[in-house]
Amino acid sequence: MRPLYPLGVLLAAGLVLAGPGASSSLLLGAPELGVPTGYAAERYASGLKRPTAMAFGPDGRLYIAQETGQIVVVGAGSAKPRVLARGFHEPLGLVWSGTRLFVSSRGRLDSLNLVGKNLQARRTLLKGLPNGRHQQDNVVVGGDGRLYLGSGSTCDVCKEKDSRSATILSVLPNGRDLRIVARGLRNPYGLAIRPGTGRLYVTVNGRDDLGGSEPAEMLVEVEQGRNFGWPSCWPSWARKRLAGSGCAGVTPPAAYLEPRSGAGGIAFARDGTAAYIALWGQYFGKKHGRTVVRLTFDADGGVARQQDFARGFDHPLAVLVTRDDALLVSDWGMGRIYRIARK
Repeated sequence: MRPLYPLGVLLAAGLVLAGPGASSSLLLGAPELGVPTGYAAERYASGLKRPTAMAFGPDGRLYIAQETGQIVVVGAGSAKPRVLARGFHEPLGLVWSGTRLFVSSRGRLDSLNLVGKNLQARRTLLKGLPNGRHQQDNVVVGGDGRLYLGSGSTCDVCKEKDSRSATILSVLPNGRDLRIVARGLRNPYGLAIRPGTGRLYVTVNGRDDLGGSEPAEMLVEVEQGRNFGWPSCWPSWARKRLAGSGCAGVTPPAAYLEPRSGAGGIAFARDGTAAYIALWGQYFGKKHGRTVVRLTFDADGGVARQQDFARGFDHPLAVLVTRDDALLVSDWGMGRIYRIARK
């Protein structure tokens, strides 16, 4: 990612999870956002501190990770998040499996149990994972019951000493049998399973040393053994193809995303025909990103169209599709959750 400060360095996740809708009578309008004709934007929750990930729990409540280290819960119209757990170092990913909540943070993967309305019995599943310029990002549960998480590079461009860097990792829910699924991913930030296919898609932030218009950020489809090229092979935004050296055997991206935009969380529409990706943006500039884009898939599973879906954010990061197919977007910079839905 482009920013100079933490958030992996400065970035977090989005999940495709069903959740309850919200009564618009509880929510304030959000005129600061620009959304397509036929849609309305509202403020779902506020008072947050750099929200990085969202997931609806088995109790229907919305759980949020904050970069400051807390896991909080909010309701529709909430302005005072309730803290349920503390002490995580830059948590960037949340996912539920039954009553267990899995949290990815810098160098670690932990779980907590939901007991009543509280999170208890914190357990460390993985620790000592490589981290540096980037860290451990979003986490999802695959159709095989395993956990999949992004593990970013420790540098911008280098030869990593630890084979777990710049990869997608997979592990059993008990923390055993850690595997490397895919390689060559500088900062694989947002992860989501496409409904109806079971396929894992990942947003990736590209290297910083190629100038203002290269490389593209990208969306990739992960399969066991795939290599996506980092550090020597990269996706060219201008040419819409792979460039650099060492591209033999490299899998091209499913979509080329705006350079310097800081691709963050991804969420699929419930029917799997479209995906929403938060483009976090630049830390010191507003030229790139700070928007949510919509990607439409064709009948063969390819990306047929890419378009702006919502603008006006400070730094959008996590995205989540609710049970009624509304879109929730966390604004890391404003400390808000927005809800965007058809009128």
